[in-house]
Amino acid sequence: MDFALSPKAQDACDSMWEFMREQVFPAEPVWAAYLAEHGEHATPPVIEDLKTEARRRGLWNLFLPQLSGLSNLEYAPVAEISGWSPVIAPEAINCQAPDTGNMETLELFATPEQRERWLEPLLEGRIRSAFAMTEPDVASSDATNITTTITRDGDEYVINGRKWWITGVADQRCEIFIVMGKTDPDAATHRQQSMILVPRDTPGVSIERHLPVFGYQDQHGHSEIVFRDVRVPVDNLLAGEGDGFRIAQARLGPGRIHHAMRAIGMAERALALMVDRAKSRVAFGRHLSEFGNVQDLIADSRIEIDQARLLVYNAAWLIDQHGAKAAKSEISEIKVAAPAVAVAVIDRAIEVFGAMGVSDDTVLAGFYAWARVLRIVDGPDAVHRRTIARQELKRIPPYLG
Repeated sequence: MDFALSPKAQDACDSMWEFMREQVFPAEPVWAAYLAEHGEHATPPVIEDLKTEARRRGLWNLFLPQLSGLSNLEYAPVAEISGWSPVIAPEAINCQAPDTGNMETLELFATPEQRERWLEPLLEGRIRSAFAMTEPDVASSDATNITTTITRDGDEYVINGRKWWITGVADQRCEIFIVMGKTDPDAATHRQQSMILVPRDTPGVSIERHLPVFGYQDQHGHSEIVFRDVRVPVDNLLAGEGDGFRIAQARLGPGRIHHAMRAIGMAERALALMVDRAKSRVAFGRHLSEFGNVQDLIADSRIEIDQARLLVYNAAWLIDQHGAKAAKSEISEIKVAAPAVAVAVIDRAIEVFGAMGVSDDTVLAGFYAWARVLRIVDGPDAVHRRTIARQELKRIPPYLG
């Protein structure tokens, strides 16, 4: 187990940092100004400039080992760097959620025709996608609860149901939804669900509203969708009937590495801002950095960030060596730990900034909102703690004295 950066990973990180300093950070105010003028769900043209530049630099689809040649462990530090600008940078290199998970899903389960129609344009960055699982009327952290129906009718499937918190739908470039629903409610619990591809413009698809996060409207949106007698060809089914739960589990392993490392990148930027503020701000005749309580905030943040990063590296290494199923507990550990560390560090940075920290004059308020949401998406903390505890309860200790 060696977590030193490989030459490939080091080259990717060096290139990514150059791209961030030269292109991404300068684009942040341009991005914000465009949205302020044209609406919160508009698409700032600067993103296409960034994507062109990223491709020129070889920073494209790095999340997918089959294309990039990077393992999960090698990609992890690149994902962390992108987390320093979590809205812009991941999309600029075509490594943004939920598209990464959807591309991994299509890579694993799509037919040749499905790959040509949907995977290829996603890999090219020409369209975007959404993953529609969560529902408002059931506890969707238990995917077996979902009530959306997918019913066979001749050569078509008919879909009925309501989904919400479906990320990416407010962006008009989002052309395809992967929808999870029940094809056989009488089957065994984990064989009732299936996944099916639903184009955005299919009759019966109604986008009801875009939900804010702590008052923020994400550029790509988190939306509520109703499917009313939506008909798609049977060829749109992913894998086979009853494979939905298996597909969902396969989709989540590497994606949680990406989320966790981006959260650590957010925490690192928050810590950098905290340190800079502490060294430059004077109160009671002394720089804030000279006060012991501020030094504690800085030290605790460094300790927690480094601990979380090593935990994620360990999970990534296990996935690379043995597959996501063998790293089930470790994946849940990072899903709990990394967002919690990000929330804690960002909160400390806000404390050091004072009132400025809760304004839009820094990235901290937006970071805090999104980091807190990460404790819910892809399964809330309580569910992952349950997974960890179950694994721990099965362990046989080497000694009980």
